[in-house]
Amino acid sequence: MTRRINAEQLQNISIFTDLSSQVLEQLTEYCQLNQYSTNAVVFSEGDNLPACLHVLISGRLCISRIAPSGKETILRVLPAGEIFAAPALFGDGKANNTTTAIAPAVVQTLKRQALLKAFSQTPELALHMLAILNQRLQQLHTRMHGLISERAIVRLINFLEYTVNNVGGIPIAGGEQIKSHLTYYQIARSIGITYEECVRLFKQLRPVVTYRRGGRITIVDRQQLSDLKEMQ
Repeated sequence: MTRRINAEQLQNISIFTDLSSQVLEQLTEYCQLNQYSTNAVVFSEGDNLPACLHVLISGRLCISRIAPSGKETILRVLPAGEIFAAPALFGDGKANNTTTAIAPAVVQTLKRQALLKAFSQTPELALHMLAILNQRLQQLHTRMHGLISERAIVRLINFLEYTVNNVGGIPIAGGEQIKSHLTYYQIARSIGITYEECVRLFKQLRPVVTYRRGGRITIVDRQQLSDLKEMQ
């Protein structure tokens, strides 16, 4: 399902915040909002991507790849506000992973031609986008290094810290609950371990971290969690 976006909605997206109202109005002609239900596939690996900027407005998306062996690896779980599908703009135009909605999601697209025109009118927009993509590459490098060199429990702690810092937490009695619900399977596939090992590691993190049915994770104390990592 698709619908249009107006200038005010477009300005609420972080990368467009500083654009003039005139530029925003021009961009809206080339934007649309696409709605996806839970478990809907946005792109499959190898699909031809439309030449657009893709921004997740609301909901969550799972970015994953399937190895020749059939094993799925979850590369990222995207919260609202994230840019994704970079090859649609700067690569070969083919999806290098599978993107699936793991909660009802709204994705905004902006045609590449309109984005390039906005770059020429507002060079700061191009620099901001380059900074975002550079940060993404650094995160990927750090993650790949961690998968090779760090113990599984350290990878789990790093994953939890990254998630609560980027997705946010909800203060509740007895700690801070991560906004995103993440299952054992999703976490295991994100940090390169088995489902069974993920369950076992969460038990080791008690009582600093608790896991409840449905992927509701509570961090009792962030500093204690960080201290546990230093002890490994």
